Amino acid sequence: MDLEKIPFNKPSAVGKEKQYIAEAMASGRLGGDGPFARRCQQLLEQRYSIPKVLLTHSCTGALEMAALLCELGPGDEVIMPSFTFVSTANVVVMRGAQPRFVDIRADTLNIDEKLIEEAINERTKAIVPVHYAGVGCEMDEIMRLADKYDLYVVEDAAQALGAKYRGRLLGTFGHLGCFSFHETKNLISGEGGALAVNCAEFVDTVDIIHQKGTNRKQFLRGEVDKYTWVGIGSSYVPSEITAAFLYGQLEQQHVVQAVRMKLWHTYHEALDDLEQAGCIVRAHWPPHCSHNAHIYYLFTADLIERQALIQYLAQRGIGATFHYVPLHSSPMGQKLGYRVGQLPVTEEMSQRLVRLPLYYELTEAEVLRVVEAVYDFYQR
Repeated sequence: MDLEKIPFNKPSAVGKEKQYIAEAMASGRLGGDGPFARRCQQLLEQRYSIPKVLLTHSCTGALEMAALLCELGPGDEVIMPSFTFVSTANVVVMRGAQPRFVDIRADTLNIDEKLIEEAINERTKAIVPVHYAGVGCEMDEIMRLADKYDLYVVEDAAQALGAKYRGRLLGTFGHLGCFSFHETKNLISGEGGALAVNCAEFVDTVDIIHQKGTNRKQFLRGEVDKYTWVGIGSSYVPSEITAAFLYGQLEQQHVVQAVRMKLWHTYHEALDDLEQAGCIVRAHWPPHCSHNAHIYYLFTADLIERQALIQYLAQRGIGATFHYVPLHSSPMGQKLGYRVGQLPVTEEMSQRLVRLPLYYELTEAEVLRVVEAVYDFYQR
């Protein structure tokens, strides 16, 4: 009898999402910035002690807003890792600025904080640390450099909701923090994101950008008598349907996290012998970082072995995959003047990485089935 397939990811409702969507529809108020959006924002502000949170249609939208707030423009440079999703760099290029790619650490796959200072020059405007797999970048050093050179810090915390660095929640260190609620994340709304505004400098301006460049928020508060175009902005507000689904997820964050963490540790413990045998390298993280079980990944010996393992798992009905193609080696990266060979750690680790299934409805038995298949691959 064929076993049921195990997909790489499976989005799930975990609470009152359907009820809240029905309530939103019954209200007749489906546009953005409605009651459910405000509930989500207030919950995130309280839970994470963030001065101001705004929901966005995606983490890409949050990053675009951050680029506008930092007033990026032609001639500016932004330091970031090449091992990240394309949006991290796209929002910089769209403003006419240039991404300055820096190599990553082999242990965390995060930007190597020891290489940042040498990349800073008179054109540098900001640093964008990306917290890969919910493991924090070295934010103490990054914030020290930002203070020293008067730079903005925008945390790409798309994968890091609920994760901590030295006991403090990621997304709250930088001037701005960007979160994702894409269907592959721990908490989801299909598409969706949020911008954390941690700096008083941006509190007033961010509403204008969020509301398509208008003073709508001031008008609704009775602070001005006209609702009109006053600055640059765009349509970043998610629909009330999206916000209603997200609120149901946020209410159950503790439940989702407990499930994911248990599954993550099942993988980690079960694969220990394979690492001890020298077949794989498991995920590792610094002791002062608390991850959020966003991804379970391992490293193979090389690209050929990685491809063979993914193919073998697919034959067993298991969805496993690699991750980012480094941006500096992509066609667009080469248009920007980068070339293969410039970031050796990024290139090597990206070719060896395999991500295993991890989602809310995954069972412990299914995790052990994945583990068994990985062991079988190496015992062949």
